[in-house]
Amino acid sequence: MKKIAVIGSGTMGNGIAHVFAQHGYKVSMIDINQNALEKALATISKNLDRQVSKGLLSETDKANTLANIETFTSTEDGVKNVDLVVEAATENVNIKLDIFRELDKLCPEHTILASNTSSISITKIGAVTSRADKVIGMHFMNPVPVMKLIEVIRGYATSDEVTKQIMDLSRKLEKVPVEVNDYPGFVANRILMPMINEAIYTLYESVAGVEEIDTVMKLGMAHPMGPLQLADFIGLDVCLSILKVLHEGFGNPKYAPCPLLVNMVEAGFKGSKTGEGFYKYTAGSKEVVVSSQFKK
Repeated sequence: MKKIAVIGSGTMGNGIAHVFAQHGYKVSMIDINQNALEKALATISKNLDRQVSKGLLSETDKANTLANIETFTSTEDGVKNVDLVVEAATENVNIKLDIFRELDKLCPEHTILASNTSSISITKIGAVTSRADKVIGMHFMNPVPVMKLIEVIRGYATSDEVTKQIMDLSRKLEKVPVEVNDYPGFVANRILMPMINEAIYTLYESVAGVEEIDTVMKLGMAHPMGPLQLADFIGLDVCLSILKVLHEGFGNPKYAPCPLLVNMVEAGFKGSKTGEGFYKYTAGSKEVVVSSQFKK
């Protein structure tokens, strides 16, 4: 594989483009919004500067990485002659299915189509294409340049050959791939999201406050970040979407989203990306304080 296309230039999309470009791959970063693409390039440059300051990369490495990235607002232009597409659009099943229908029509016959979905069925995505054997999940972790894990998800029809190619490719990115089968939430979010949901229920039922819940999990369970702050970091809307997939996929009430989470998302409190969730985030400040709605 030499040429990669990434669909979406948000947090995950620009991180995925960054990592591929840093490892010498030619990357087409595709987004319908030109401003979003420019913002993504600025983010990648800033993150590369951080790596340079830590001695992980040289200025030449940074320049080469940026030179490997080309941006497109046209999917048709961006996927010409690519060997792999990694879709990193919003976690919405209908949006993803539409994207894969389009990719199937536009991409060369040999192109592997991967999704960075954190919960949506790879089998379902593959079924809307004529190449289900070449459809696979590549679930990168956030922040992509730092986190080592990639969940590699096999759909029902994904071939052994394609799975091996993606496992090998992940190692070339200096990541650790873990192969999992296609069930709701896969491994990471099947375990993580119920924990986050239970933490929200613990707050909802007034067992303890935001800081108290996060402190117990950080100091008592050695988690680097408490579950409520982690939910803010992931995005409360994303957490809600994943819980809905788990609830629908398994039909088990234990996955039902906490009413507090539902209300917060509907009210626009989606976490760090909107400036407020369980905590309040101020641009340019490292100080994070409990949201006023949860202060005693």
